[in-house]
Amino acid sequence: MICGIIFKTTVYAQVPAKTLPDFEFSRLDNSSFTKQNMVRGSLSFFMFFDPDCEHCQRAIKNIDSQYRSFEKVAVYLISQDNEEKMKGFLNQYTKHLKSQKNVLLLIDNKNQFIVKFKPRRYPAMFLYSIDNTLIDYEDNSETVFRLVHFISQDLSKKAESKKL
Repeated sequence: MICGIIFKTTVYAQVPAKTLPDFEFSRLDNSSFTKQNMVRGSLSFFMFFDPDCEHCQRAIKNIDSQYRSFEKVAVYLISQDNEEKMKGFLNQYTKHLKSQKNVLLLIDNKNQFIVKFKPRRYPAMFLYSIDNTLIDYEDNSETVFRLVHFISQDLSKKAESKKL
């Protein structure tokens, strides 16, 4: 918990990345995952979390309760912790997300997320558009539902454009 407090006070003045930065994280099989590996043509949701953070636990529970809203979104869950702790976090706090094909667990073993995405605190949740511009940034576990609103708006726009 002390780590979260230090994280919060040392980066609070940062402005979250308005465009998706280049990055290199690791998949659980230790292969590299970069911006070029991302799903194309979809909104992208990044959540930077600490498995021991109570706010992160509440946020992932809230996201899990709205998992259907995230079905057409590429979901990237990133932590600096090890695979075991990350999987334990998902197993304990999610019922639905952990088995979704659009959800990918990534490890930030090069400590790039804080420097490149510029989150203010845990949990850091970024929703990026298809063209990699920031739609919304949240770091409050109770405002996950605002993200769901933005996702729903985007999907409604796509449905309308297909009708025309």
